[in-house]
Amino acid sequence: MTGGAGVPVRAAGCVLWRRAPGGALEICLVHRPKYDDWSHPKGKLKAGEDPLAAAVREVQEETGHSCAPGARLPTVRYAVNGRPKEVDYWAAEATGGAFTPNNEVDRVRWLTPAAARTRLTQQHDRELLDALHGALR
Repeated sequence: MTGGAGVPVRAAGCVLWRRAPGGALEICLVHRPKYDDWSHPKGKLKAGEDPLAAAVREVQEETGHSCAPGARLPTVRYAVNGRPKEVDYWAAEATGGAFTPNNEVDRVRWLTPAAARTRLTQQHDRELLDALHGALR
């Protein structure tokens, strides 16, 4: 089912984080060459797919990292080409892996929260950093 103009595109993702040596928090951002933007790893749900399963799958596909999902973060809603989109997010700790560039994502960066806030393209992605901070307290 493709849905009509008012039916939201459903997607899911994670604010992927890890602790650097010394304990500092680092956030993983992905660069998508198709849009030339920096964002959190996310993607569309497959038919019948659970949003959390999709979020974990997208982290693996886009960053090469496995993760341990944690707190639920806010759902982000915005329009893409006039169609509503809803993205469910979770905080997720990276548990291992390595990035390999692919068609969707050509670069990843592990950044401090302040640097991630500056690098992120969309304001709603910056707001997720605040939600992560609250979830990790």
